Amino acid sequence: MNYVAILAGVIAFAVTAVLGPVTISFLRRLKAGQTVREEGPKTHLTKTGTPTMGGILIVFAILVGSLFFVMEYPKILPILFLTLGLGLVGFWDDYLKVVKKNSKGLRAWQKMGLQLLVTGIFLFYVEFYTDISLAMKVPFMPDVTLDLGILTIPFLFLVIIGTDTGANFTDGMDGLASSVTAMISVFFAVVAFGTNSGIEPLTCAVTGALLGFLLFNWHPAKVFMGDTGALAIGGFVAGTAIVLQLPLFLLIIAVVYVVEVASVIIQVTSFKLFGKRVFLMTPIHHHFELLKWKEPTVVAMFTVVTALACVLAFFAL
Repeated sequence: MNYVAILAGVIAFAVTAVLGPVTISFLRRLKAGQTVREEGPKTHLTKTGTPTMGGILIVFAILVGSLFFVMEYPKILPILFLTLGLGLVGFWDDYLKVVKKNSKGLRAWQKMGLQLLVTGIFLFYVEFYTDISLAMKVPFMPDVTLDLGILTIPFLFLVIIGTDTGANFTDGMDGLASSVTAMISVFFAVVAFGTNSGIEPLTCAVTGALLGFLLFNWHPAKVFMGDTGALAIGGFVAGTAIVLQLPLFLLIIAVVYVVEVASVIIQVTSFKLFGKRVFLMTPIHHHFELLKWKEPTVVAMFTVVTALACVLAFFAL
């Protein structure tokens, strides 16, 4: 194991921990406060005005922690591009909403179009400018890989956009997206070291950045990551899964993302077809809130579920 790569995680954690108070102060001066939906849980109204766009701190820490290793670990670059590119889409949306006070932010078609553009560039680069295989490992079948042929690229588009959406939906409670994704990044780090995949420093940097961010994002949160952070970490998860040939494993390790998205789809479909709601509120973490669960309890449960899912994924490898 190349323990030097762990330094990336230490650096990213230190950057986040040291610059956290400075970033929060800057966002307050920028008046980048969170606007809470009135139709959301009433307990969230107390969060109004809490600085958001804290994802810029996560992205910066990831860049600082991993860029030192780019020359030795070139496979980091495409994942960094996807992470930063999708993070910039989220930043633009956040900036319009919280700084320019445009409540709608980017229009849905603009946001999706930019995500598809970044995803397309990432997949084009991986396919034609790297030796990364797009064949996918199959859970619980260690000697089997799945090659979808001409359907591979369309499928990976769905994987990236779906994962990014899942990360965005999960970012709805203090520390939820950070904790869940930190578990996923630890899983990726262990796999990366175990397989000498060439992306070890990046997985460590993301883990360090998220743990550092949790110092300020844990309940009661002093800062939120916003779309800037949510879309960035979603890009990291999807990009890393592709480079490690683990897109199919996202159904296991990112089970919280999957359930969050599924709950919204089920809720909307049920209401449109039958006029009835299945859950008290979606994404599903709000359902537990309305059942009178405390935020830290829900976050702890989802984090433990993710940790257990990652253990299962090790067996599935």
